[in-house]
Amino acid sequence: MKRMHVLMAVGMFVLGVVAGVAGSSGSKVDKVMYAGQSPKDAALGLLTAALKQAGSGSWENIAVGRVYYLTGDKTQGQAIFDRVIAKKVKKDDWIRMGRVYLEAKEWDKAKDAFDKALALDPKDEGNLTEIGAWYNLHGDRAKAEEYFDRAFASKPDEIWYTVNAAGSYVGVKPQ
Repeated sequence: MKRMHVLMAVGMFVLGVVAGVAGSSGSKVDKVMYAGQSPKDAALGLLTAALKQAGSGSWENIAVGRVYYLTGDKTQGQAIFDRVIAKKVKKDDWIRMGRVYLEAKEWDKAKDAFDKALALDPKDEGNLTEIGAWYNLHGDRAKAEEYFDRAFASKPDEIWYTVNAAGSYVGVKPQ
């Protein structure tokens, strides 16, 4: 009986070492990171790998930060966003972060991110119509229509811009 306890203890120790090594061995996903883990621990194990897989890619890092942010670890998510914008940030980075803030129901932060995207490229019709739609959905029709006017002045026949604008008047979020 005592020998069985020792073998079980050694087995648990080895399993723990294997799990620890797998969790810290780089960017490869291993089943021990998620199988049999609580949902939170599975997510954390996978996010650790995902962050390594993201490398220096801004979109990829924002995707990882999004999961942290939306699952309640806003500090870690924001830290990842801050690392992205500390480098050469692109308008699309601001758009993606703005969308995360929208999902988190933080309109003021989303609006700030969207405004920064437009500051980098004030003539991007796609961003103008999407951001205009978000303004409209958040009750600022005047600002929305200003953005729609600017977008449609140069691209009055783009279906996706028209659909996003139209939907915003009846509560449909842009895609």
